[in-house]
Amino acid sequence: MFEGPLQDLIDEFSRLPGIGPKSAQRIAFHVLHMEPEDIERLQNALGGVRDGVTFCRICCNISREDVCRICINSQRDASTICVVEEPKDIQVIERTGEYEGRYHVLGGALDPLSGIGPDQLRIRELLRRLANQEDGVDVTEVIVATDPNTEGEATATYLLRMLKDFPGLSVTRLASGLPMGGDL
Repeated sequence: MFEGPLQDLIDEFSRLPGIGPKSAQRIAFHVLHMEPEDIERLQNALGGVRDGVTFCRICCNISREDVCRICINSQRDASTICVVEEPKDIQVIERTGEYEGRYHVLGGALDPLSGIGPDQLRIRELLRRLANQEDGVDVTEVIVATDPNTEGEATATYLLRMLKDFPGLSVTRLASGLPMGGDL
């Protein structure tokens, strides 16, 4: 529709998840009318993500450093690991203020139809972590907090099978279901 850099920007925005062609066009026109210093801040933020974001070597969460702020925090309970699909899931759990253990980010869920098997997830890292006893503390509980959809359930079932032979390890799953007073 448009030509040159504006169309290129619309095309790039429309490649983002949840951004359709009309939203991409609106965002591109917004950027077109932004002040130069606002555009520079946006460029710096994008460059910062490209250059300054890494993954924690322990839990695979997004971090600025080699070890994330949660894993480095000695006040966190190292004997409990909550396994989540994505880093954004950690933020949801942290907002509750109830969980004080550590995390492990798988980087997705099993989805054979999309070609995502156990080798594409960070399951090996979890198993290695459980075997090596980080910080000299035995992990006594793994909480599987995958999404309550087909892929999340398949991932949870796979993890339960993989973890059942670890001695002294309790594997639990987050509850899901009908709210109290709900009807079928």
